[in-house]
Amino acid sequence: MLLKEIKTIFHKELDAIYPTEEVDTFFYLAIEHFLKLERFVLVLQPDLALTKEEQQPLFETLTQLKQERPIQYILGKTHFMDLELLVNEHVLIPRPETEELVQWILDYCQVEQCHPERSRRSSRDLNILDIGTGSGCIAIGLAKNFPKAKVHALDVSEKALDVAKQNAELNKVDIIFLQKDILDPEFELESNFDIIVSNPPYVRELEKSEMKKNVMDYEPDLALFVPDNNALIFYEAITKFACDNLKTNGSLFFEINQYLGDKTQALLEAHNFLEIELRKDLFGNDRMLKGIKP
Repeated sequence: MLLKEIKTIFHKELDAIYPTEEVDTFFYLAIEHFLKLERFVLVLQPDLALTKEEQQPLFETLTQLKQERPIQYILGKTHFMDLELLVNEHVLIPRPETEELVQWILDYCQVEQCHPERSRRSSRDLNILDIGTGSGCIAIGLAKNFPKAKVHALDVSEKALDVAKQNAELNKVDIIFLQKDILDPEFELESNFDIIVSNPPYVRELEKSEMKKNVMDYEPDLALFVPDNNALIFYEAITKFACDNLKTNGSLFFEINQYLGDKTQALLEAHNFLEIELRKDLFGNDRMLKGIKP
């Protein structure tokens, strides 16, 4: 069968489920991953034929896409910033919004180093904690850009930490991984941090109706959902921990529920954080929050 015929089949089977451009992306990702073919191959070789063995993973991918399984889980990897990360159903697929959060931290630290009067440490001395690390994307993104920093990454899930450890090794960064539960009343860490960052579970049960099948059926509930009547449960625990474990002038960064920006900001205000800033993501939603420990 010709490769261009398989592309036509992809569109015939998937255009009713996904936007046409997204189906193109799925097809090109699949041929790159399984056949090591560049996306412009059909321009150079419009009549390229595949053996049955070469066709098999493409049709298996098509079957899974029809079931709305995320392409990242099918391929077992994704990209985050300029990193390649392994992913499976035990970790959330990193989102562009989380890239924005990491970039904000990077930009913030660079600016702060230009103001030594604020007594902030250089990036080589930073002690960083990522709470709820999942795939490790935040911790690895920071460690890659701050190679001399001491980065800790915490998660309650052993299986998520297994993925994060593989990703740290893949991207050649040293991270201290911890299996702990921030909601455990006995939770403690014997360290003071310059930066605490978290993208904790924040989707309320009432918001499930807004979520797509590929998220609901495949991504881990543990990393997504919180009770309607206690939506800020993780933010409250992390903020309280930050009050005790951030250094003076240390920074707390959150990714947040777009519908709860004001309430999450009020939480930091109630704990006397300074220079609180609420930022929108590239889609125009309240998504990121920063505060400084006085």
